[in-house]
Amino acid sequence: MKRGVMIAVLAATAFARPAAAQGPPDVSMKGQYELAKMWITKSAAMMPEADYSFKPTPEVRSFGQVLGHIANSMGMICVAPTGAKSPLAGDAEKLATKAEVTKAVDDVFAACDKAWAGVTPSWNTDMVDFFGKSQTKMAVIAFNTSHLFEHYGNLVTYLRLKNLVPPSSQKGM
Repeated sequence: MKRGVMIAVLAATAFARPAAAQGPPDVSMKGQYELAKMWITKSAAMMPEADYSFKPTPEVRSFGQVLGHIANSMGMICVAPTGAKSPLAGDAEKLATKAEVTKAVDDVFAACDKAWAGVTPSWNTDMVDFFGKSQTKMAVIAFNTSHLFEHYGNLVTYLRLKNLVPPSSQKGM
């Protein structure tokens, strides 16, 4: 729990940086992205295929659908500052198998890795339209990371309900 609070504080601190700040890109945000990526991909790998359809209640997404949502949203948000399109051909929430879902997640993480590789100091001031509002490129890619952590929290609940220890709670993490 302490680690989760620390991560939230670090992420909030990164967002507190003024949009017009000059200097190098915020590499601490890339580290946060890498952490979220690791925990999400490990969560996807550790959940058995049969439990990808698991829903704690009928009203919420299944484990696989949460991962599909992560893929859909990251495919749209993370690449937005680059002008690229999502690598997904369709709605990843509708994918049926663990292999299909994890491939979609891997594909969008690869696209997001490419976006992060292109970050320059100008991302702190270059503006893009993001959901109808002008945002810095860095704010958009940082929002993606925040969104990843939000849904990693969902995955943690599903893993715990299946008596699996989430990656963020495993020893050595």
